[in-house]
Amino acid sequence: MIHQPITAPAIIREGNLRDVSEAARLDAFVRRSPGATPFHLTGWSRAVEAGCKQRARYLLAARGGAITGVLPLTEMRSPLFGRALVSTAFGVGGGVLGEGVEELADAAWALARRLGCPSVELRGGPGPSGWAGDDQTYVGFARPLAATEEAELAAIPRKQRAEVRRAFGNDLEVAVGSDAKALAEHYQVYAESVRNLGTPVFPAGLLRTAAELLDTDVLIVRHQGRAVASVLSLYLDGTVYPYWGGGTDAARGLRANDAMYFALMNHARARGCTRFDFGRSKVGTGAAAFKKNCGFTPEPLRYWSKSDGPARAVNPLDPKYALMVRTWKRLPLRLANLAGPWIARGLG
Repeated sequence: MIHQPITAPAIIREGNLRDVSEAARLDAFVRRSPGATPFHLTGWSRAVEAGCKQRARYLLAARGGAITGVLPLTEMRSPLFGRALVSTAFGVGGGVLGEGVEELADAAWALARRLGCPSVELRGGPGPSGWAGDDQTYVGFARPLAATEEAELAAIPRKQRAEVRRAFGNDLEVAVGSDAKALAEHYQVYAESVRNLGTPVFPAGLLRTAAELLDTDVLIVRHQGRAVASVLSLYLDGTVYPYWGGGTDAARGLRANDAMYFALMNHARARGCTRFDFGRSKVGTGAAAFKKNCGFTPEPLRYWSKSDGPARAVNPLDPKYALMVRTWKRLPLRLANLAGPWIARGLG
């Protein structure tokens, strides 16, 4: 008789992100796992906890002492937007990474019930059995970087290529930094940009802590010495993720955003990157059209959820927020920057 080896069941538990050794083991697992994003790293969870005061709940699966799967979660609590466990909060990616999809998902749901959170949201990863899937709301945009600046320009469709060329005829200067001064200058531009879009700005502490704990830098476009566009990018495994970016009112006429993203492609290549992940956009929006015009093909993003009732509504494009968005666009920037972080810290 042939005896099959007995495989011990995985142990599911919550990781201790304050334990430097355990956090390092978790990050090492993330870095070697296919499908990993910066949002799976413990630094992202810790940045969200420090910057937005929402508790990290990082689940892991282990067998024989070795980590076999992870599910980073944040316990979101907001008087405006309700409660949920989110993977990952304030990120566009997440979900289960590695083995143990069903076990980790079951543990997340049990944790949600214990904490009084009526829903769990997974922004990516494989789908657990019986969970609701949505691949109609968001699309992602990513493609390889070209080998040279000339080839990168040629990869951009003709009309957008002309915009990029015009942009660099507008006396624009590009600088890259990662110090406190660069972060502060970036935040000023970013805060104005999101106010103009009608959404509250994230706390400066979130961006600042993410920059401290993750591989990041800031690319700033200036006109006559003044910053008009800026983007804070994340880096992981040869991929650049332009994440928090935007421009002032002056940026549109100067085509500063066109210059910014093309300059970032070249900067990322010089850093050794081979892939540009332009992030997600909602289907049918101007942001999605812009990324497609830059030569990126939209790919549906599938998110998963489980809840005891209606899902949280936190998307600013939801029709019920239309009045709030119109009002926010008219707020004085100083007032928007004072109130915005308190609201945005509950969005997740």
